[in-house]
Amino acid sequence: MTPESINEDQISTVRTFLTGLQRAICDMLESHETSARFEADPWERAEGGGGVSCVLSGGEQIEKAGVMFSDILISKLPASASARHPGLAGAKARAMGVSVVVHPKNPLAPTAHLNVRLFSATSQSGESIWWFGGGYDLTPYYGFDEDCTAWHQTTKDLCDPFGETVYADFKLACDEYFYLKHRDEQRGIGGIFYDDLNEWGFDRCFAFMQVVGTGFIKAYDPILARRLPLSFTEAQREFQLYRRGRYVEFNLVYDRGTLFGLQSGGRTESILVSLPNLVSWSYRPEFIEGSDELRLTEYYLKPRDWV
Repeated sequence: MTPESINEDQISTVRTFLTGLQRAICDMLESHETSARFEADPWERAEGGGGVSCVLSGGEQIEKAGVMFSDILISKLPASASARHPGLAGAKARAMGVSVVVHPKNPLAPTAHLNVRLFSATSQSGESIWWFGGGYDLTPYYGFDEDCTAWHQTTKDLCDPFGETVYADFKLACDEYFYLKHRDEQRGIGGIFYDDLNEWGFDRCFAFMQVVGTGFIKAYDPILARRLPLSFTEAQREFQLYRRGRYVEFNLVYDRGTLFGLQSGGRTESILVSLPNLVSWSYRPEFIEGSDELRLTEYYLKPRDWV
């Protein structure tokens, strides 16, 4: 919590950045795509607010990508959505952010996720509160040390100006959050994750949101450039679809953003756009010792220091 309040001009500045970030990410992804383009789907919410869902589907390079902007008003926060802040149960709130999930067709290219958001609320007692949250993470199906190191180095570089422990703290939070307890597996190789960020003051917190958003582009763009042109086998494609099942499991069982969206009466199609077009589950599959498939879980999907 913080005593500092924010005003409509500050909120408007965040909104302008977020809509620009949405366009920039769509442009970056379209630069790698040869056949499909994003379709913009504006929507409004009966309770107040709305957004624009930009979705690319069925491309030659990008099988599915959602780059979603939302700015919604909530007249009464449900208890389930304010569990970490019981004093805000029933409060009026505004949630604004950009959420991104990219599922490349090539199994050698990793899935990536970004979310940056601003949340503000007024409790029933009249207390005003706000915070920033977000982060990004990478989910490879076939691991490359070069990609993992570059991803985390870019992330560390953007965090370092904000404090010497910021990267380590937010990386740990990411590893702890993107974990499938029922599988005893990490979802991917991590990145950073933060929530309830307001102790730096508005200007510094907003600056961090900006470098996280643009940092996602800097980190992911070169990985796509390296991996999308590579040839792959049908067996690798089948493994990708199998591993996508883990992504679906996390989003439907653990992801707080998905649960908040559904519990607060959000737009279901936009909330579930993170799910891939194609996915499969296999009963107790076996992989050859020393194979790239087995190395994914035994080496890459373990929390480690990449930089």
